[in-house]
Amino acid sequence: MNRPRPSETKLVICVWHPFTWWRPQPVMAETIRRRWPEMRVLHLPDYDSLPRELSDTDIFVGYSLRAPQLKDAKKLKWIHSTAAGVAQLMYPELRDSGILVTNPSGIFSVPMAEHTMGLLVALARNFPESVRLQDRGHWGQQEIWDRPQRLVELNGQLLLIMGYGSIGRELARRARAFEMRVWGVTRSGQGDPAPAERIIPAAKLDEVLPEADYVVLAAPETPKTKRLMDAARIAKMKRGARLVNVGRGSLLDEAALIRALESGALAGAALDVTGTEPLAPDSPLWRAPNLFITPHTSGVSDRLWDRQTALLMDLLERWFAGRELFNRVDFARGY
Repeated sequence: MNRPRPSETKLVICVWHPFTWWRPQPVMAETIRRRWPEMRVLHLPDYDSLPRELSDTDIFVGYSLRAPQLKDAKKLKWIHSTAAGVAQLMYPELRDSGILVTNPSGIFSVPMAEHTMGLLVALARNFPESVRLQDRGHWGQQEIWDRPQRLVELNGQLLLIMGYGSIGRELARRARAFEMRVWGVTRSGQGDPAPAERIIPAAKLDEVLPEADYVVLAAPETPKTKRLMDAARIAKMKRGARLVNVGRGSLLDEAALIRALESGALAGAALDVTGTEPLAPDSPLWRAPNLFITPHTSGVSDRLWDRQTALLMDLLERWFAGRELFNRVDFARGY
């Protein structure tokens, strides 16, 4: 692929999202301009002016570019997604275009691992119920203890991480500090297990589910991972186990989760992602017993745009040096 020099390159940054921190911050464009003042760098605040800027854009930095927009991007050579999930880019026109796609995989791993560890602690120690009692001004020591979901310790418990990538490995390191046992599940079952005890191929997931005390969903969204945790697999979980989803809402059968919580088959669950976001006020998930919900904040951090910028700068240096780019999206796998 012919890669133009910085002086011949137009780079467009464009993301609009209702959550303001998902929108690129000025530091990204400012840092690129300082490094390559000869490059044309546009940071668009919304999508209104994007159509007229696409025709001569070489590099697009953003969350999504739809198929009709792609037709106008005659010079486009590289899309860098600011979102780790790229299901929105997995359409045939882009796959067949020869355009390179990268994502920021890895930059969310630390905050997501810390957030997930917090959810595990919250479920084990029933922090959500303590907060509800605090809001009522009630000292509910006996009530908390008398609930079927007894206060438990994490040490010695088996944590099964479905999707043992960068997030899973960071979570495993933290869970091992709590003296939990950790097993990771990957598509192939290959790779360095550290810091987990075992790496298990996805084909054997049903065999190991009944052994887990805690199950964390951290897999990417692909056609093969949709409803990864369906009703049948939830039913295979150990009675009294707890389930956490920080991956994508599509990984989980939410109706089956609610039934398992209502029946007491699961002692608790935590969701940072849901099938529909934002979650509607009338969603039954809000009323499900022993369910802790955080509003897709596991990847949010005050360091987000510093990390996003550093990663993009590394990629740009490689791009202009004619070197191979890391974090390339594999269209066959979907991530």
